[in-house]
Amino acid sequence: MEISDEVRERLGEDEEFILYGARAGVPSVLLLIPASTWPTLETLKKIEHEYSLRDELESGWAVRPVTLTEQRGQTMLVLEEPGGDTLDRFLPGPLEMTRVLRLAVGIATALGGVHKRELIHKDFKPANILVNIATGEVRLMGFGIASRLPRERQTPEPPEFIAGTLLYMAPEQTGRMNRSIDSRCDLYALGRDAF
Repeated sequence: MEISDEVRERLGEDEEFILYGARAGVPSVLLLIPASTWPTLETLKKIEHEYSLRDELESGWAVRPVTLTEQRGQTMLVLEEPGGDTLDRFLPGPLEMTRVLRLAVGIATALGGVHKRELIHKDFKPANILVNIATGEVRLMGFGIASRLPRERQTPEPPEFIAGTLLYMAPEQTGRMNRSIDSRCDLYALGRDAF
């Protein structure tokens, strides 16, 4: 699948990845591309890991990977495009209470789908929540560090090597507490997502 730069629209980015919307023929898709021209092995592993979860992610609550491809030496993950924007685009402005409640229910339901599959997202944040404000539909993405284990032990790492986003991370996920992580870490991050 060849996707030219002309059909890409930048939807979001962080220090590691850029998210594009793209037209690839009739269907639109999302592209997750490393932000660096020379991505680290760890960054590439995250993309591969998210792709490996494609059969466990359901399109009712997740943005599903379609294919993992390389174009002009750049690895990219092609994702379904269910419509909407990332939640972080809506947070700076006020939202009416009925819309907030509808989104909160949608986000909690999507997170419930993750946990029913016995996955731990581990990077649950507004940039990884795709919402359609008009319909209230919510889908999660950013499964690059998700765990298939219902419980796991984090080892202490220097702060620059901690996987995830510290602002939304449960304390036990840093590896600095004598506790295993489980689905409650995602619930902690959900509480941090307060509108």
